Amino acid sequence: MRLSALLSAARPRLPPGYRHGMWPPDSMAARLRNPPGQRRRKVFVEPVAKDDWKVFKGDTVQVLAGKDAGKQGTVTQVVQARNWVVVEGLNAHYRYINRMAKYSGTYIASEAPLLLSQICLVDPEDRKPTEVEWRYTEEGERVRVSLRSGRILPVPPQPRQDGVVPEQWIDGPKDTSEEDALAKTYRPSLKTFEEEVMDAMGIVETRRAKKSYWY
Repeated sequence: MRLSALLSAARPRLPPGYRHGMWPPDSMAARLRNPPGQRRRKVFVEPVAKDDWKVFKGDTVQVLAGKDAGKQGTVTQVVQARNWVVVEGLNAHYRYINRMAKYSGTYIASEAPLLLSQICLVDPEDRKPTEVEWRYTEEGERVRVSLRSGRILPVPPQPRQDGVVPEQWIDGPKDTSEEDALAKTYRPSLKTFEEEVMDAMGIVETRRAKKSYWY
């Protein structure tokens, strides 16, 4: 298991009144916008149960409102605490960054989040927006089903908090394989570390300690 996976398992405890944004709560940008002791205006969000959430990262959706209404794109980020969905290349605005004394800076495009009510999932049958609901198959698997065509919309592979998708991960030359990690290479014994090294190198101790008396 990667160290980042262990670190991501320990989620920070959020203070009361914490306002979620586009950054993870443990990031520096989120800490700067939520300094300790500062009370920010509460943001009211329509509650959506975790089991009822239907839009995930990697889904294809269509924008229903705004300047990009009618366009389709891929979801790149989901913030369930604010009912936000970020669609790649849509609802974008330009920001001016890196302005310094010797450099005039540049404009970059940044996608603004859309509310869950402003987007709709796309039916893969005819590429049109559709409502979906959770159902169970005969095998007991919970799946999303399109109400227009009845087709199943599989949930895309979701990355962990460290950004790794387990289903798509490929071990590199410096990664430890699962067989090597689970291999038992240590046999416990009552010998000291020095004695184990001597046995491994074939060194025989011929010295004998002199007799000593306590009186």
